[in-house]
Amino acid sequence: MADIVVVGSLNMDLVVKAPRIPVAGETIHGEDLHIIPGGKGANQAAAAVKLGSKVALVGRVGDDAFGPRLTDNLKQLGVNTRHVRIDAEAATGTAIIIVNEGGENSIVVSPGANGRAAREDIDYIDELLDQAKYLLLQFEIPLDTVQYAIEVASQKKVKVILNPAPAKNVPPEILTKVDFLVPNETETKLLTGLEVKDLNSAEAAARKLAELGISVVIITLGEKGALFVAGNEAIHIPAQKVKVVDTTAAGDAFIGGLATALVKGYALKDAVKYASCAGTLAVTKFGAQTSLPTLEEVEHLFKSY
Repeated sequence: MADIVVVGSLNMDLVVKAPRIPVAGETIHGEDLHIIPGGKGANQAAAAVKLGSKVALVGRVGDDAFGPRLTDNLKQLGVNTRHVRIDAEAATGTAIIIVNEGGENSIVVSPGANGRAAREDIDYIDELLDQAKYLLLQFEIPLDTVQYAIEVASQKKVKVILNPAPAKNVPPEILTKVDFLVPNETETKLLTGLEVKDLNSAEAAARKLAELGISVVIITLGEKGALFVAGNEAIHIPAQKVKVVDTTAAGDAFIGGLATALVKGYALKDAVKYASCAGTLAVTKFGAQTSLPTLEEVEHLFKSY
């Protein structure tokens, strides 16, 4: 069985490096095309399993060439993919990604089978959730399915970690039963209406989200690290300085690191530090799942904090 269950997306990433992101109507030359396994759900599952966690992924792929490539890669890493369904009515999700010279990316996602993830997929994993400690969710599948998964996990006393990405306007009731909410600055602004410009504004936004009943709010701040609010406590965890190659999947590495540290019993502050190490290391390599750090790499950086 799995300590961590991830319900989310599987995408095949079509990635091109280019000097910069083209403007509307412009054609520029990039490097060779890279085809790399991705999708927020799959990335987070892969991130956690590479750090030693027992992980199961729940989602959908299409009945096409990309589907088996995605699931086979996850199986090789050690992810339980028995609950990834093949949907004959849709293509496997894909993401078109352009990475500029500074490592920043621009992404267009075609949801495909991810957009058909449904409540029945959650009902199908009842026994899996009975054994799980944490459920990880994102917004690359339908919001109705996310909300239903949160409700089921809450009934089963499974802790919910929600990464509200990509950014969406959501009804507050989706968030009220979440235990750990982990947005970035853009997602935080959309959820709260407050712009995150510095640590003070990050804390104000986190406290506004906490008012919904969320136990822990962690706002990821890119190169500035992360800030979390839990009860009366607000703590900033700075990030280590590294050379940025590609920011793709850094947030997913953070989530995988956070869930792993919590399963291991780390105190919250140390768990956020551990997650920050995983996210930091991910930006030093190219691609999504190809950039996710190993247990040894994260442990080494964590000890140097």
